[in-house]
Amino acid sequence: MKDFPVFPTSHGAASLTLKEIPYRREAYIKIQSTQEPELLLEECIGFCTACGAERIYASGHDFLGQFPLHTSVCQMKGCLFLSEEEIPSMFPVTEATISKWREIYNDKMQRVDNASTLEARDESEILRSGGAYFVHRSGELLGIGWLVEDKLAAMAAVKPGAGEMVCKAMQSLIPQQTITLEVASTNQKAIRLYERLGFLKTEELSRWYRVK
Repeated sequence: MKDFPVFPTSHGAASLTLKEIPYRREAYIKIQSTQEPELLLEECIGFCTACGAERIYASGHDFLGQFPLHTSVCQMKGCLFLSEEEIPSMFPVTEATISKWREIYNDKMQRVDNASTLEARDESEILRSGGAYFVHRSGELLGIGWLVEDKLAAMAAVKPGAGEMVCKAMQSLIPQQTITLEVASTNQKAIRLYERLGFLKTEELSRWYRVK
């Protein structure tokens, strides 16, 4: 389903993320500019509902504070110092394996708030980045990761308790450099892992409120 980076109305403009409707029945509204937030939100909700959204979240305006908070998205930064024996085997994603990588990502992220579903059309970008990997140890798949420059764009453990090893594997791609990542405040399991590894929250990037 097509997203709308700019959705103009007579009451202002917003961006609409509709791609999650087929997968989660969710839509996201980011208010860009308005003098009439209530009326703009009403129009956006109506459009998202007509597209099939059952749950709708919005951000970008103080007016939204009257709605229940769904989650906030925080930025965290950290740098891990590794010994050679801590680094598991890493296999870069290829054209032959990208579909499997994407399948694992979507399976692990489907229950994570505000995580974007990756579609087949996203595969070319992932391959072009050159930063997507499968992480193994002793022939066993531990998880997957995707590093774009210094940003950890995605990470998921396949084996329970392997998150730390997967994170360390991704750090090994840029040793002694700081890694930046984004995490939903409701994803407490991931936050505990990152904090245990020494990552610190540096900024709240957005707050998302449930408006339907």
